[in-house]
Amino acid sequence: MGRDGDPPCGPAAGPRTLVRVSEAPWPPGTATGIGSLPGTDPLEAARIVLGELPDLPHLPELPARGVGADLIGRTAALLVDLPVEVVPSGYRVAARPGHDHRRALDLMERDLDALEEAVERGGTRPARVKIQLAGPWTLTAGVELPRGHRVLTDAGAVREFAESLAEGVAAHVAAVTRRTGAPVVVQLDEPTLPAVLAGSLPTPSGYGTVPAVPEPEARTLLSRTVDAVRDATGQPVLVHCCAPRPPVALFRAAGVDGIAFDATLLDQAPTALWDELGEAWDAGVVLLLGLVPGTDPASPLALRAAAEPALRMTDRLGFNRRLLGERAVPTPRCGLAGATPAWARRALSLVRDLGRAFVEPPEDW
Repeated sequence: MGRDGDPPCGPAAGPRTLVRVSEAPWPPGTATGIGSLPGTDPLEAARIVLGELPDLPHLPELPARGVGADLIGRTAALLVDLPVEVVPSGYRVAARPGHDHRRALDLMERDLDALEEAVERGGTRPARVKIQLAGPWTLTAGVELPRGHRVLTDAGAVREFAESLAEGVAAHVAAVTRRTGAPVVVQLDEPTLPAVLAGSLPTPSGYGTVPAVPEPEARTLLSRTVDAVRDATGQPVLVHCCAPRPPVALFRAAGVDGIAFDATLLDQAPTALWDELGEAWDAGVVLLLGLVPGTDPASPLALRAAAEPALRMTDRLGFNRRLLGERAVPTPRCGLAGATPAWARRALSLVRDLGRAFVEPPEDW
């Protein structure tokens, strides 16, 4: 899995009107990061991101700091009236906020302090800031109920978590805007959703698997979350899934405005996924293309080689390559927590250069 993985629902919703790139707040050629960086210094991480990704910097995540700094811990800390604690198997719903909850909140507060200080030192307010949080299905798959089962096995608990998440995101967005003076774009991370849909998540005993969540239910819950986030931000809502087979059609039907995925895996993708990508891109969904390795490559990576999966994708889908500059955002393939500091900085520099090259391609492209 990448970055760290049932409410009643009405009729299945079809694809909805999405935000086209001309309506999005970032200019053509924008690049961004996925979320995590190596190290434990939030101020240094914020300075790197603001310097390398000026059009869409993100609030860095530093999971090397331990409990509460990972994707699930950071997101759970924002839940309203749903505290969690750490147990040997992971995160579990707690009766009241404890040390683990306070630690996660403290780490997030330090991150916001660092981002605010980096913005002040830089002297220029960013036009927008991106934050990353676990989506509802990855969150409820990654937290246990008091009796030990995953939250996603209880329809009422799933609904309660989704509502609490929406409320917590709104408060977090307001805090980020207050600290930076910038509007906030939210990225919902759903690396676990394919396993949720496939019914491949193990039970606590390890001898069985959690029943699959039907796609209409998964789509309805995600759609409600996307709507709540968009209401809180007034900005496009992104979803990230670095699994080999991201559920692109589900994401599009849920109303997301941009889909982030590992574009280097497309050569092995089935025809159905290619069809879903083509339909989504043609409908105006922004594709955030993971093109740069998340860990140090064995040999230097040239700009043309990094761009190759995006160029092949565009050609196979039958679009003009100009669309890369208009409706694509290059990113690392996934988070950079496992990279050396030198490569993390180089990776962000590379995606920035890719964004510029998408708008003004070199002659040898």
